[in-house]
Amino acid sequence: MNLRIPGPTPVPAEVAQAGAAEMINHRGPEFAAMLRRITDRVQEVFQTKGDLLTLTTSGTGGMEAAVVNFISPGDKVLVVTIGEFGQRFLTIAKIYGADAQQLAFEAGTAADPARIDDALARDPEIKAVLITHNETSTGVTNVGLSEVGKVVRGRDRLLIVDAISSLSSIPVATDEWNLDVVISGSQKGWMVAPGLAFVSVNERAWAAAERCTTPRFYFDLGRAKKSMASGETPWTPAVSIFFQMDKALDLMYAEGIDNIYARHARHGRMVRDGARAIGLELFASEGVESNTVTAIRVPEGVKGGDWLRIAREEFGTVFAGGQGELSGKIVRFGHLGYCTDEHVQDGLKALEGSLARARGTHGS
Repeated sequence: MNLRIPGPTPVPAEVAQAGAAEMINHRGPEFAAMLRRITDRVQEVFQTKGDLLTLTTSGTGGMEAAVVNFISPGDKVLVVTIGEFGQRFLTIAKIYGADAQQLAFEAGTAADPARIDDALARDPEIKAVLITHNETSTGVTNVGLSEVGKVVRGRDRLLIVDAISSLSSIPVATDEWNLDVVISGSQKGWMVAPGLAFVSVNERAWAAAERCTTPRFYFDLGRAKKSMASGETPWTPAVSIFFQMDKALDLMYAEGIDNIYARHARHGRMVRDGARAIGLELFASEGVESNTVTAIRVPEGVKGGDWLRIAREEFGTVFAGGQGELSGKIVRFGHLGYCTDEHVQDGLKALEGSLARARGTHGS
């Protein structure tokens, strides 16, 4: 099966096998050494000298950790949304009692840093900005994130970034771009099974954590930082997923991080060009298309659910459908993490062949 969804992504055989290793003591020297290796290398990919913490949870758990450690009940925050995962950040912030103000941009477009600056200028009570770097629900990358970082830092607010589906596939310069808290997840470009979230925290963010009054226990990043000093996690970690992560990082560093970025850019172009070549329309606006997932409009007269079903049953390829208001309106082609030219080419053949069948015609 050719898994072409934006996560969980395919896991290389050697990474999957690494997860079958004999169990070790999570309070022993072997785990401590592995945790240190993983932390150092993930920190380098994040391009940060700040703290890098690894949590046993999904990417959404990382998002929740970012809220409960830095935002207090009643704090006014600006949540920038360009799709479903921005909406998720908004929901989490509201659940924990934040006065969350939404700055929404049309689906298929990226956020405008100037509008963010205007919103912050109008309301000096806003303490933090929450934003998604790469929105898999629409196939859009917020390409102006570095400018957003300048704007938010210039207004002396905290910037919290969901980079779950971009980091390790698309460059994210955490320190250079003035990103205070950044989140990623193992099941995306890292080529690992779901189960780990990574959160980087700089000194500005730790100062905010000291002031934060939101109750927290499992997701208390202060506890995680304290445990890191002795080579441990505060709670029982998903040891087998750590084994996978350790091996996946070996593969990533053997390929070279810059080469990984170039591969994702190439695959993004291949999918976009291939989709256009068969007469399909992309959902993302030109210039902000993601290099990890491509969103394609479902043509008139075609049922999106049928297209997905035929691709799976008759062409052995799994694409993702739209979420929320885009359900049935787009098909999403994932090309992040463990993905080769052959995977992309086979995916494009399946896309074309299943579309022809969904239209009630034959051909490939």
